[in-house]
Amino acid sequence: MTEKYAILGNPVAHSLSPVLHGLFAKMMHDDITYEKILVESGMFSKTCADFFRLGGNGCNITVPCKVDACEFADNLTEYAKCAGAVNTLKKMPDGSVLGDNTDGRGLVNDLKRLGLNLAKEHVLIIGAGGAAKGILLPILKESPLSVTMTNRHFEKLESIREMTDERVNLVRQENLEPKYSLILNATSSSLMGVLPNIENRVIASSSFVYDLMYHKEHKTIFTEHAKKLGVKNVADGFGMLVLQAVLGYELWHGHAPDTAAAFNEIAKIAL
Repeated sequence: MTEKYAILGNPVAHSLSPVLHGLFAKMMHDDITYEKILVESGMFSKTCADFFRLGGNGCNITVPCKVDACEFADNLTEYAKCAGAVNTLKKMPDGSVLGDNTDGRGLVNDLKRLGLNLAKEHVLIIGAGGAAKGILLPILKESPLSVTMTNRHFEKLESIREMTDERVNLVRQENLEPKYSLILNATSSSLMGVLPNIENRVIASSSFVYDLMYHKEHKTIFTEHAKKLGVKNVADGFGMLVLQAVLGYELWHGHAPDTAAAFNEIAKIAL
């Protein structure tokens, strides 16, 4: 029987999720449909409930609906609870809806694909929003040498303080020192063509810069700025996009394509 999946958000026209999951299904010989559903303002709960009522098996969630999806779900994984946001919903056999957040594990898997061993890294995370919260727990599970978080508005980090422990250092941007080997930009600044307010000396001292945002040319204003400062290794969030989708596919189906094979197949289409 054909299973029914979708991505919900606003906007969704640009989403690569149908391409990703369509390719995964082809690789795994699964029979699925996958559609884009535009969610009007204030209509997430009704839209999502209607999708499941009409036979939906699972859906991906994109901005600005990830917090709404967290509230919609009957049960949450530890990753969704930590993030306070959901990017994947699954209809369970008992009729309940499970919410998960695969973003952070997708990031960690992409960093591993790129050759990074987080256990040897001093990590700086820029941002205090949903993206930053979503990647925090998976990064901590890799036991890096240190984790520091910073944000333009330091007050927003107080919500991070409540969900973490002494392993995470919260530092004002003006007090950052050039000592981080891996810098992760978890803000949306690159989408607006704006650099995060981090001193050049801090960026230049790193060995790897990763921007969670992505662009079809696979460079962002932040990664390009880092390269100009002499950072040898930079990456945007395309790999994270692919590998978080692999995890969502596995949640739905109980199996997923090999991550290297999946990335290579997608790269042929989208790179």
